[in-house]
Amino acid sequence: MPVYVSLMVNQKPLDASLVARHVSYLKRLDQEGLLVLCGPFIDEPGGMVVFRAGSMDEAKKIAQSDPFIHEGYKTFTLRTMEIADASNDYLL
Repeated sequence: MPVYVSLMVNQKPLDASLVARHVSYLKRLDQEGLLVLCGPFIDEPGGMVVFRAGSMDEAKKIAQSDPFIHEGYKTFTLRTMEIADASNDYLL
């Protein structure tokens, strides 16, 4: 299953309630086996969510369903990624 990276940029200040809804969403993705990794950027506002999806259309739906995006607090750019690791000799 392809891996997608949602690169998010803050548009409005975040509050604790919104962050809690976002974390609940991430937990659901993780329970469904879709979440690869996620986190905020330290050096600039925003963050990323890396997840699995069956297609770009499905990935867009997943990214747009994040409360950060759905509620208009962040915008996102979606990228498709090929993971390089020991199992594929780092794509050598």
